[in-house]
Amino acid sequence: MEAHELILVDGAAAARVVRALGQHRYVGGRLHMVHAFAFCALDDSDELALALSWARGVMADASIDKASRDERLLRRSTEAELAHIVTAFWGKGPVRERAHARLREHLWAAEIPLPDHSPFDEAHEDTTFPVLVDAGWELLPLTALDPERHKGAIQSFGEPILWDAAVFEESNRAEPAPYLQELPAFGPAELLGGAQEDGALTAPLPIWTSGPEAYHGYVLRGVLRAAKIEGS
Repeated sequence: MEAHELILVDGAAAARVVRALGQHRYVGGRLHMVHAFAFCALDDSDELALALSWARGVMADASIDKASRDERLLRRSTEAELAHIVTAFWGKGPVRERAHARLREHLWAAEIPLPDHSPFDEAHEDTTFPVLVDAGWELLPLTALDPERHKGAIQSFGEPILWDAAVFEESNRAEPAPYLQELPAFGPAELLGGAQEDGALTAPLPIWTSGPEAYHGYVLRGVLRAAKIEGS
């Protein structure tokens, strides 16, 4: 997979990008898994009522080892819920302080040590624990694109022969290879260290992609425009 590093000013911009990644016309599917720790760190809100009820039920279940990789600690979630998490942890003021304090309490109670590495450090991605947010989108295959509705992405390949070659390659694969756009795994290092106290991100936000570069580049440029990211 290839990394596209998004230069975002603050947590509010990151939350807009997360929402926009799920709202464009090229999304073919999505899978976002969020840990109970992340939800239990948030303040009450109507939009999070179901997620918070689930998370608190999980935390109260003595049969679930909170320091384990038990799948019951994870819940399939929406972009709106992801945006709430990003806004809380990468925001500023009392909301941020409460989210950070609650997450630290859950980690301490489960005897999970705080990480000692920087957020979004690729060298530590495979050992991130616990994974608090694992989010990704699947783009429509090229053969499913409509010549009118999706002409922007088609034209992004440049010469028609390059588009035809990409479609031919996709159609003749022995096994399907989905085109993915994924956030890096968010563990404690990312949620607690991804932004400074004023909300400014401490590092670019990488989006990992697999598939034709022209396709992903076009879609991500549209995502940044939709999220009102300056310079996009």
